[in-house]
Order: sequence, then structure tokens, then C-alpha cells
Amino acid sequence: MLRLAAVIYILLGATLAGIFMVAALTIGQDTLQPILWSAMAGFVVALPVSWFVAKQINS
Repeated sequence: MLRLAAVIYILLGATLAGIFMVAALTIGQDTLQPILWSAMAGFVVALPVSWFVAKQINS
């Protein structure tokens, strides 16, 4: 299951980081620091989400 979660994390991490970056740009945060923080938040949020999705696929 760890291998499946890692594959899902690769895809989901990039997707959520992109979504969070677009959200930060949409609300007017156009400097570098808020964009980087939102991208890191997307990667962190993707960890438990990918584990949950992998668990649901295995069951």
C-alpha cells in the first residue's frame, strides 16, 4: 500500500500545490513568499489525502 500511496502522492501533491498556488494568486497574493507557502501547504495536505485514497483503493 505504501507504493500505491507514493504514486498517488506524486500526482496529488503536484495537483494540490498548483490549486493552492492559483488560489493564492486569485486572492491577490502576488509576491513570492505567499506563493511558496501555498505550494508547500498543497504538498503537506496531499500526504494524508493520498494515504486515504490508497487505503480506499486497496479495500
